[in-house]
Amino acid sequence: MGKLIDNFGRQISYVRLAVTDRCNLRCQYCMPAQGIDIVPRKELLTYKEMYRITRVLTELGVNKVRLTGGEPFARKDFMSFLEMLSYNDLLDAINITTNGALVSKHIKDLERLEKIKTINLSIDSLHADKFAKITRRDVFPEVYKTFELLEKSRLNLKLNVVIQSGFNTDEIVDFVALTKEKNIAVRFIEEMPFNGKGQRNTQEVWNYNKILNEIQSNYNVTQLISEKSSTSRNFSVEGHIGTVGIIPAFTRTICNDCNRIRVTSTGTFKNCLFDDGVFNLRDFIRNGASNEDLKALFLSLIKEKPENGFVAEANRKGDVTESMSTIGG
Repeated sequence: MGKLIDNFGRQISYVRLAVTDRCNLRCQYCMPAQGIDIVPRKELLTYKEMYRITRVLTELGVNKVRLTGGEPFARKDFMSFLEMLSYNDLLDAINITTNGALVSKHIKDLERLEKIKTINLSIDSLHADKFAKITRRDVFPEVYKTFELLEKSRLNLKLNVVIQSGFNTDEIVDFVALTKEKNIAVRFIEEMPFNGKGQRNTQEVWNYNKILNEIQSNYNVTQLISEKSSTSRNFSVEGHIGTVGIIPAFTRTICNDCNRIRVTSTGTFKNCLFDDGVFNLRDFIRNGASNEDLKALFLSLIKEKPENGFVAEANRKGDVTESMSTIGG
């Protein structure tokens, strides 16, 4: 069989796989204060099923996986799954997105697994009180400890900062300042309506242009040439060893070169963050599908990938009401 190529000539080489919908934080832009309805454990993909899905995808040209949640380290035996996934000889890179609150004790083991390349640490404030307001949890000391340990490790570190008006726009300059002496990437992300309510928490939208203007008002920056399928527009900062980037997740100016698919923790296959899911892989597998059946399915599903996120949203059967924790952050 061939490679995963959609109707727009884009080859899919990257899967985002959510290992759980559970999270130990309650970030305002991600879910309601009371949390979300957690699915029963039996409805989650097993680690064995996740490995099988990933293996089949790599045989179709996928060479990079990002593990997300919820919070991936909130699922029992996650480190064992990482070790299992590392045996896939067709995978070039395993990356992880985490909030950092449960990670510090695992960093040595993460460094040991050669295929783990990059950790994306979600941290939306550098102030404990503001961090607690955004996340509705008082765990800033542990998250910052993880940040410091990761920064000293062999792993590439990216900080993900969701920009919310009235919450942390005044810290953009402070986050950029971190890159002066630290070889890290700070990426600012436009807020999206995946918080279980279907709308942003604030009226004012801090989009790509507004974030960039704030940075340029305080620093001399030069745009870098990024990989064709990069989700961020990246910049060097004069006199800094690290970089900054902006992810236009809501304005969706990065869709043309998209090389990604998603699989949620319950096995829903998604061609786009903004679609409402096109197929349930969990049920397909549990009903006896072979690996060849899975390959044929993926080759068929990829032909449904929309041109961009606006088309995906327009084709939804209902309004956006999911939590990012449910989709796979």
